[in-house]
Amino acid sequence: MKQRMVAVTLAGVWLASANPLWAADKVELTTRVSGVVVDVLVKPGQRVKKGAVLLRLDRTVLQARLDEAIAEQARAQADEADAKRELERSQELFDRTVSSTSELEAATLRHVRAQAALSGANARRVIAQKNLQDAELKAPFDGVVSAIPGRPGTVVAADCQPKPLVILE
Repeated sequence: MKQRMVAVTLAGVWLASANPLWAADKVELTTRVSGVVVDVLVKPGQRVKKGAVLLRLDRTVLQARLDEAIAEQARAQADEADAKRELERSQELFDRTVSSTSELEAATLRHVRAQAALSGANARRVIAQKNLQDAELKAPFDGVVSAIPGRPGTVVAADCQPKPLVILE
């Protein structure tokens, strides 16, 4: 059986593999996040293993977004804890017939809103952590780098049709 080399372009790095792939001879790889390339860790013709870091984007903005998400999460946790205490106090006063139903409902609504805000903050933190991890472009399989269109200083715009940074065969 004839084996053919398969190439993958990873954010400007091409990888090639002796294992048969179905759809492409070359795969163009790019990062999932926008940024500026700061390090290219491979050269054309270099063999790479699955998971090898091929290039890195500047992490400054992505780290700041993660820090911001962590701070937002801490604030949301404090707000949720405060709303929970207020709800418990309102429930106790209502049970003793000292407060009205509307006060209990208002405390319940505030607690539900605080829980929703905390869920949103938790999700934004997960996204920010993932984006920071995605600042490193890794080989999806063993292969050979066939080209590296991405160089330090290359701007990657993930929202558009990003240009390849690494091409694997």
